[in-house]
Amino acid sequence: MTDVRQAKFSVGQVVRHRLFPFRGVIFDVDPIFDNTDEWYEAIPEDVRPAKDQPFYHLLAENEETEYVAYVSEQNLLIDESGDPVRHPQVDDLFSGFENGAYVTREAPN
Repeated sequence: MTDVRQAKFSVGQVVRHRLFPFRGVIFDVDPIFDNTDEWYEAIPEDVRPAKDQPFYHLLAENEETEYVAYVSEQNLLIDESGDPVRHPQVDDLFSGFENGAYVTREAPN
């Protein structure tokens, strides 16, 4: 059995990638890798992360576009810019942006 680590980052937090030039807001967290083997094997071996760590779903952006990213904890850093994320789905998942983080929407009853 694998020990599951406590996630370092949380939903609504704005983060940036440690190696690549993109940032985003976390909208979901997997306690360990939960994607396809094909996706995992497509990552170059010299930068392929361990599977036994939290992985984060991000509404991500770079200079050219917005997209959804799946990133290991070891490859994320807190984004300290204080800037909101411009992804078009942000308003679908979050109700506001306060103190550099997003506020999650209340689930309808």
